Amino acid sequence: MKKIIISFFILLPFLLIGQDKFTISGYIEDAKTGEKLIEGNVWDDVSNSGTTSNLYGFYSITLPKDTVKISFSYMGYATQSFELFLDKDITLNVPLSDDLTLDVVTVTAESAEKIENETQMSKVEVPIEQIKKIPPLLGEVDVLKAMQLLPGVQSGGEGTSGLYVRGGSPDQNLILLDGVPVYNVSHLFGFFSVFNADAIKNVTLTKGGFPARYGGRLSSVLDISMKEGNLREYHGEGSIGIIASKLTLEGPIVKEKTSFLVSARRTYIDLLARPFIKQQLDGETTGYYFYDLNAKINHKFNDKHRLYASAYTGKDVFYLNITDSNYEEKGGFDWGNITSALRWNWMINNQLFANTTLTYSRYRFDVGTESTETDNGETFSFAAKYFSGIEDFAAKIDFDYMPDPNHYIRFGANAIHHTFSPGALQYQIEDGDNFNLDTIIGTSDTRAWEYFAYIEDDLKIGDNFSANIGFHFSAFTVNNKTYYSPQARIGARYLLPKSFALKASYAMMTQYIHLLTNEGIGLPTDLWVPSTENITPQDSWQVALGLAKTFGTEYEVSIEGYYKKMNNLLSYKEGASFFSFSDWQTKVTQGVGDSYGVEFFVQKKKGNTTGWLGYTLSWNNRQFEEINSGKEYPFKYDRRHDLSIVLSHSFNDKISVSGTWVYGTGNSITLNEVRYLSFNPNNNNPGLNEQDEIEVPGSKNNYRMDAYHRLDIGIDFRKEKKRYERTFSLGAYNLYSRKNPFYIYYNSSENTFKQVSIFPIIPYFTYKFKF
Repeated sequence: MKKIIISFFILLPFLLIGQDKFTISGYIEDAKTGEKLIEGNVWDDVSNSGTTSNLYGFYSITLPKDTVKISFSYMGYATQSFELFLDKDITLNVPLSDDLTLDVVTVTAESAEKIENETQMSKVEVPIEQIKKIPPLLGEVDVLKAMQLLPGVQSGGEGTSGLYVRGGSPDQNLILLDGVPVYNVSHLFGFFSVFNADAIKNVTLTKGGFPARYGGRLSSVLDISMKEGNLREYHGEGSIGIIASKLTLEGPIVKEKTSFLVSARRTYIDLLARPFIKQQLDGETTGYYFYDLNAKINHKFNDKHRLYASAYTGKDVFYLNITDSNYEEKGGFDWGNITSALRWNWMINNQLFANTTLTYSRYRFDVGTESTETDNGETFSFAAKYFSGIEDFAAKIDFDYMPDPNHYIRFGANAIHHTFSPGALQYQIEDGDNFNLDTIIGTSDTRAWEYFAYIEDDLKIGDNFSANIGFHFSAFTVNNKTYYSPQARIGARYLLPKSFALKASYAMMTQYIHLLTNEGIGLPTDLWVPSTENITPQDSWQVALGLAKTFGTEYEVSIEGYYKKMNNLLSYKEGASFFSFSDWQTKVTQGVGDSYGVEFFVQKKKGNTTGWLGYTLSWNNRQFEEINSGKEYPFKYDRRHDLSIVLSHSFNDKISVSGTWVYGTGNSITLNEVRYLSFNPNNNNPGLNEQDEIEVPGSKNNYRMDAYHRLDIGIDFRKEKKRYERTFSLGAYNLYSRKNPFYIYYNSSENTFKQVSIFPIIPYFTYKFKF
C-alpha cells in the first residue's frame, strides 16, 4: 500500500502538466527591508485559483496559456496586481509595501486570506506586532505568554511561560527557532521565555491536524522564524525596562546581497543590587541574571541560491561568592541553550524548491561549588559539579513542488543524532600531598539516532473541497534497540453555503524523547531522557472537527471539537526524585491519558482595534498503574473553563492602549484527607514514649485550587523625532491585585490549609526607541 501511495505522488505531476501551461514564480518580499514574506497570498481572478509563498517567500503558480489577472497580498500590506498574457514561464519578484494608504486592495485578493479557504485547521498565526502590544509582565514582551492566551493552550501557573496544549505536557511541544528545536524555553524558573520579540518575524502555533512535515512531539508545533536582516538600510531598535534592556541592529553588509541581524537582551537586577548586597553581607557577593543573543546572516547569490546562518545563545546564572582572609568559596548554578542553523535555499526550477539545513542544539544545566581553605601553609580544596542536558546534531532536506494550483506537494527527510546526559555528579578533592580524589557518580551519556521521512499533498478538488493528505515515517535507534512508527495525516475542508467551511483532521504522532518533570514550575532540573529498551516511545492520535468563517473582511471565527488519546506517557513514580543517582528508568512509570473539549475563537487582525477572544471547555485525564492505585485521575492542568480576551486600540499614530483579561478553572492538586497520631511505646523507658503524626493523602489531584483570573492593561505614547522614534510604555499586570493561588500548604499551628499568592498588582515602565 505504501508503494502505491508514493508512486501516485511521483506520477501525479506528470499527469497534470500539459503543453499549454506556463509558470509564474518568484519571491514575495517587504519593499522596504527585503524580508521575505511567509504565506503571502497569490490569486488569479481569471482561473479563480491561487497559492501561497513558502517559509522563504518563494511562490509558484502554473496556469493555462491566456490572459491572467494576478494579485499578491499579505496581512498588513497593500496588494500588488498585474495583468499580462501568459505565453511563457515568467520570474516575477514582488515587493509589497506596508503603506496601506495605497488604494490597490481588491476584494478577490482578500478572499485568498480568509480562514474558510485554508485546508489547515487547529492553526493560529499571531502577528508579531500584535504580540508586542499585549501588556507584558514587568515590561518584558513574551511570545509564549501570548500563546497562552489562545484557546486550547494553558499556562503551568501564575506568571510561568510553559505551554500545555490540548491536555499535553511541555515536552510534547515541538518548539522551533529557525527550524532548530529549543529544549528549554524559560528564564527565571518559567516567568519569562527565551524568545526576544525584537528578533522575531513570524509565529505560528499548530495544535492538531499536523501536516506530515512535522513530527517528534504529540501536542503542538510552535514555529518561530527570526528576521533575516534589512538588505537595503541600517536600522535599530531597543528598550530599557525595569529589569532588562535589549538592543537589535540590522542592515546590509552588501546592499541587495548580504544582510545581518544582531539582537541582545540582559537583565541587570544583579548589577543594581550588588552595592547593597556587599554592604549588608560582608565579604559575600550574590546575584542572578539572564541574557539572550540572536544573530543571523543572509546572503543572496542569485535568484536561485540563498544562504542563511543563524544562531541563538542564552543562559540563566545564579552565583554566590564568599571571601575572607584564608577561605574562598564560589558556587551557583546556570542553565541555557545554544542553537544554530546553516540553511541553503535552492530554486531547482520554477516549480521545485529545495531547502537543505544543518542544525545544532544544546541544552545544559550545571550546579557547582568550589572552595579553597589555607591553614598553616597547607591548602585544602573541594569542588563538586552536577550537570545534565541534551545535545543534537541534525541534517534535513525539504522539497516544495508546485506543479499545479490544485496541488502543493512537500516531501523530505531528516536525521538527528541525540546525546542525552541525564545527570551526573563530579567530585574533586585535593588535600596537599595527603589525599586526592576525582570521580563521577551518576548515569553515563546515552546516544541515539532519530530519523524521519515524509510526503504530503495539499490538493483541491473543484471549488468547494480541499485536503492535505500525507504520510510520516520515523525511526529511533538507541542501545541496539530500534523503534519504527508509520503515521497517517489527513486534513479536509468542505465549503458550505454562505462561505462556512466544515473542517476535519486526523493525525497520528510519535515521540521518542521525554522530559522527566515534577509537574511543578518549569525547573531547570527537569531531565531530557530517551526511549530505551525498557521505556517505550509515547504515541497519540487526535481527531478534530470544526466550522470556520470570516465575517465581513476582518473577523475570523472558528469553533473546533477535538479528542486526543495518548499512550506510554512518562511520569515519576510517587515519591521519586530527580536528585538521586540511581538509574532514572527505575524511578518512572508509563501510562495513558486522554483529552477532549471544544474551542471557540474570534480574531481581528486588521484596523485600529485588533485582538481576539478565546474560550476552551475541556477535560484532561491520566492513568498510571503505579500512581493513584492504578485509578484514573485528572491531570494537574485539567482546566474545565479557560477564557481569554485580548484587545488593542490605536487612537492615532501617537497613542494606543491594550488590555487582557483571563479566567481559568483552578488547577488540580493532591491534599491529605486524614491526619492522626500514632503511639510508639518505648519499652526500656516508658517516660520516653513517642507520638508520630501520620498523614494519609487522598486520591491523586482530589482538590481544586480557586479559579484564576486577572486583568492587565498597557498604554503606549509614541513620538516621531528627527532621527528616531521613541515610545513610552506603561501599564500594570494584575490590575485589581487578585490573589491568585500559586500553591497550597498545610499550617499545623492553625490546623488548616493556606494559599500562597506571589503576584499582586505589578506596574511596569519601558522606554523604547527605533532608528
